[in-house]
Amino acid sequence: MAKKIGVILSGCGVYDGSEIHETVITLLAIDRAGAEAVCMAPNIEQMHVINHLSGEPAAGETRYVLVESARIVRGNIEDTATVTADDFDALILPGGFGAAKNLCDFAVNGPDCNVNPDVARLVKETVAAKKPLAAICIAPALLAKVLGPINSPALTIGTDEGTAGALNKMGARHVDCPVKEAVVDKENKIVSSPAYMLAGSISEAAAGIEKTVQELLNMVE
Repeated sequence: MAKKIGVILSGCGVYDGSEIHETVITLLAIDRAGAEAVCMAPNIEQMHVINHLSGEPAAGETRYVLVESARIVRGNIEDTATVTADDFDALILPGGFGAAKNLCDFAVNGPDCNVNPDVARLVKETVAAKKPLAAICIAPALLAKVLGPINSPALTIGTDEGTAGALNKMGARHVDCPVKEAVVDKENKIVSSPAYMLAGSISEAAAGIEKTVQELLNMVE
């Protein structure tokens, strides 16, 4: 039976949702490995909507994380409220500002951020079930907030000192990492990679993400 990998999305578009390249590369790596992606997102309003041409907020627009995430995965997606760790063998969070604006509010409140309750629940359930986790780009900040006080995971967002310091403040242990590599915390079964926190091209992002997915799958029992 194919391994099932939960994928938590945060919208559609780098500035206010899931980073599309990172998400598609993640899904492709999962599929190429013979595993099955189980995609999900919270059914909540986005923090805001960004015009991706101008980079400016779109005044008066309202969008919803689950509906926007469905664009990337051709509608094959579940509400996080209806999913438990029993539904997958491992869990991965692609990046994009949505991970730090919609799944949590790290982009606004830094180490004092709050995490969406269902997303936090799924992360904790995954750890409790001794199933592996992975996070890409800025998404390790969310894992740091949820798991830092519990098991001080080793995580990376690349090399940015300010963001790394915030992860450490939340209880994680930040490890600098080049874009094409991944940090593997074997004790806690957590993998992370910088992707577009450092990537200058889609191929650079892909190298680290593909390695992350492979390391994640290697830890599935």
